[in-house]
Amino acid sequence: MLRERAQLLKRVHRALDICLTAVAFMGAYGIKKYLLPGSFGGLSPEPDYYMVLLAVIIIWYVSFSVFDLYAPYRKQGFDQIFRNLFKAVSVGMLVLILFMYIFKVTGISRIMLGIFFFLDVGLLTLSKGLVYWNLARYRRRGLNFRNILIIGSRERARDVINAVEDHLDSGYTILGCLDVDESSIGEEVQNGIRVIGTVDKLQEVLSKQVVDELIIAMPARMIENVGKYILLAMEIGISVHIMPDWHLTEIRSMPGFVSPSFKTFLDIPTLSLITTPNHRAAILVKTAFDYAFAVVASILFLPLFLLIAPAIKISSRGPVFFRQERCGLNGRRFMLYKFRTMVDGAEAKRGELEHLNETDGPVFKIKKDPRIVPYLGTFLRKTGLDEFPQLINILRGEMSFIGPRPPIPAEVEQYDPWQRRRLSMKPGLTCIWQCTPNRNNVDFENWMRMDLRYIDNWSLWLDAKLLLKTVQVVLSGSGR
Repeated sequence: MLRERAQLLKRVHRALDICLTAVAFMGAYGIKKYLLPGSFGGLSPEPDYYMVLLAVIIIWYVSFSVFDLYAPYRKQGFDQIFRNLFKAVSVGMLVLILFMYIFKVTGISRIMLGIFFFLDVGLLTLSKGLVYWNLARYRRRGLNFRNILIIGSRERARDVINAVEDHLDSGYTILGCLDVDESSIGEEVQNGIRVIGTVDKLQEVLSKQVVDELIIAMPARMIENVGKYILLAMEIGISVHIMPDWHLTEIRSMPGFVSPSFKTFLDIPTLSLITTPNHRAAILVKTAFDYAFAVVASILFLPLFLLIAPAIKISSRGPVFFRQERCGLNGRRFMLYKFRTMVDGAEAKRGELEHLNETDGPVFKIKKDPRIVPYLGTFLRKTGLDEFPQLINILRGEMSFIGPRPPIPAEVEQYDPWQRRRLSMKPGLTCIWQCTPNRNNVDFENWMRMDLRYIDNWSLWLDAKLLLKTVQVVLSGSGR
């Protein structure tokens, strides 16, 4: 879980540092050979600089590990990060010189080595500075935290709280504890964390608060019908971690989409029940694609946006963009952006049209909605161009290109527990339902099951196929 993700990020971080070091070496080689004037320029054909570069990569790899360049950034200031970086590069350089002396590697340019040293320190400082200050900015905005709810308020719960306090880099915050005893509500468990309710109110707490993970930190035999609460969290799409000394017989049956495994949570062994794709590397690739493609798409479609915006202003009075609060990952609320396709104030008129709703469940849809701006609004909806401003939401990390469509909070409040599990993955611009022919004729329950099928079978290949299908829908104008 957390440890696996941290190890993966550490490997990516280390690979980036090695790549930057190689770039610095090649840059120093180019500067010395081609850019320096007169006698300061040029390089002799000896030694073999490819072999020297290989030695640099090996030595720097070890040096970076020795000086703990990949310790969590939350635990240290940037001055400490820079000192460790400078020491690692300096020691690496000394070891390289010693290596060349021992193996009698002669003829290497000392000027080039000096340029390489300063280039490497500069590139690594820039890279780590960007990561450090961006992480700090995201933390200030509360964007890289996962919320924990603990069942239990005694020794095991205190162990979890202390573990989170001891691992400030973990990115976890504790919402509070639930207990079986109503009289304990309001009591402090540890470090300001209090009992906020009883276990029998779990569904109410999960529906009202943003909870990413649930930890059962008390003996299962003390919780009446413990399996019911585990299955409830599983249905909603929340990962469950069970502390040791549980009664496995209480967990009688689990849905097929649940992936149980024994893992450690901040060095505490737990049984983890995961309901979302557990492919950390693939998820990172998906996230990187989202940001990169959103930047490219924003640039490519900017001329189109500049045409649509004035067309909206000319066709009807009101703003260019339609803003609406939606629910994202595990219920996090954010403001979604679209090109406005309805008359100004359309949301206020919804109550007058409730009797025309053609969809079951909490969703509101009308095929020929009278609020839609004639011609332009219909065209934007049919082609899906009204959704393009959601590139802003993708760049802000609130959405992905592929994922279940983000619902409005009023709809989520009416969800059954199993339907809330569609919130366990970041929402997207398009998904299976979005690519389905005559999608507005699909009933609400089947729509929800399509989204859950996407989550349960997620892969990068599935995302690629859905993206291609979406492009086909947009080009053919077979949308709404």
